[in-house]
Amino acid sequence: MLPDYELAHDPYLLPDIDKAIKRLAAAKKNNEKIVIYGDYDIDGLSATTLLADAMHSFGFDNFETYIPSRFEEGYGLNEKAIEKFAKQKTDLIITVDCGSNSVKEIDMANKLGIDVIVTDHHEVVSTGAPALALVNPKSQKSKYPFKDLAGVGVAFKLVQAIQSKMDGLSAGQEKWLLDLVAIGTVCDVVDLIDENRIFAYWGLRVLSKTKRPGLKALMAVSGIEPEDLDTYSIGFGLGPRMNAAGRLETAKHALELLSAQDSLRALETAEYLDDLNKARRLEQNKIFEQAIAQAEKHETDPVLVVSDPGWNHGIVGIVASKMMEKYKKPCFVMQEMGKETKGSARSFGDFSIVDGVEACRDLISKGGGHKFAAGVTLPTKNVPAFRKRINDYYVGLKLKNQADKLLPKVDAVAKLDELDENIVKMISRLEPFGMGNPRPVIKCDSLMVAGVRRMGDSGQHIKLDLKEKNGKSMQFLSFNAPESYYVELGDIVSVCFSLSVNEWRGNRAVEGQILHLEAL
Repeated sequence: MLPDYELAHDPYLLPDIDKAIKRLAAAKKNNEKIVIYGDYDIDGLSATTLLADAMHSFGFDNFETYIPSRFEEGYGLNEKAIEKFAKQKTDLIITVDCGSNSVKEIDMANKLGIDVIVTDHHEVVSTGAPALALVNPKSQKSKYPFKDLAGVGVAFKLVQAIQSKMDGLSAGQEKWLLDLVAIGTVCDVVDLIDENRIFAYWGLRVLSKTKRPGLKALMAVSGIEPEDLDTYSIGFGLGPRMNAAGRLETAKHALELLSAQDSLRALETAEYLDDLNKARRLEQNKIFEQAIAQAEKHETDPVLVVSDPGWNHGIVGIVASKMMEKYKKPCFVMQEMGKETKGSARSFGDFSIVDGVEACRDLISKGGGHKFAAGVTLPTKNVPAFRKRINDYYVGLKLKNQADKLLPKVDAVAKLDELDENIVKMISRLEPFGMGNPRPVIKCDSLMVAGVRRMGDSGQHIKLDLKEKNGKSMQFLSFNAPESYYVELGDIVSVCFSLSVNEWRGNRAVEGQILHLEAL
């Protein structure tokens, strides 16, 4: 069943949305100066672009966008930026994908005569920031029926609410913004259920027909055909290239791409982002190798905490994910920057990483995020105490069998001769796939390894030809395969995988993408 766009929830069910709309109406009437303050990740960038596009449509003229520097300002609102806005006679700040817990910063803005509307989706600590409006489905007073919107999803709901009160964006035309909603939603790895599924499904269709020169150029550079777009294309094609800007230099490059109007300039920016992404991969691999060496010194810790002065804190989040996958443990990877250390954490299973950060509140300067992903800043001298505290907290929870939580959940056990293109077509009706709606996992037992082929510059990818006793065989692939996947000819294995169709030079074949392989 296709997701029904008309089943999206009423935006006026969001907390403080009426206050936000009234304040925006006054700002438009009085031509007040507005700043849209975004985050430097893809969710924040897509939300910033979306809101700016919509405000142009609604007739707002006196506004600008602002993306903080990851390296100089860090995540969220900061006091220096607010001081700058005050000097520029700013009347109103609208945050997207940040601000819910910026108590000190918003209090400062209020004292300087700047009103703040927060649109965000992060967990809200206590009562949240003292904003004029805190539009967040996760705030304590929220009665919104779906809590897991991405930041760009909340921004889109604000646009829908404005649309019901102001002229400029006629009914149905807001759907052209769904390309941005899909990108931010998929890349922020929120559950693709409820409204997120609606936005991702229809957003992919809008993205395939996007009018944005920047997205057209980025798809071309990424080798993505618009008709073949799916969540994988966004998450592993478009997303990393846009994120590379903020990880290595400034996210403003990605914002420029999303808002580009000139096709030639858009292509130049897309090519530059592609180059940055290649550099990011090299840097990431170097940090990963060094983090592994350091982790071995703390191999008995249930939560890994590693840090180094030479690591770029714009990249450590990706490394934390890779470390978690390798060691089957929650992991913090941080850069030591003199007296201050900053980094990212990743978790899984029953361990909420953001709760763990809160348990260390007296040791850190700043921290927050989601259940499975968080950021933290702390005095460098506190790193050893932080490592001990977070591990003591984890042990105190007495969690069991957490490594098993990373194993794929099998949806069906099958024989190879049951897997054909018709099955793949039936599975495709469940798209879009992602967090909360994963691609179905199939398991086959007692397959013999009839062929092994290593691929890639360093043999990091593997293709296996696996055969049943009746002679039926199928090819299986794994990119950046772990060592345990490098089996020998004649071995008998059990494999969990997802299905796809590979087309090469006119030949089509069903093949499996390996998710877990075990020698029997």
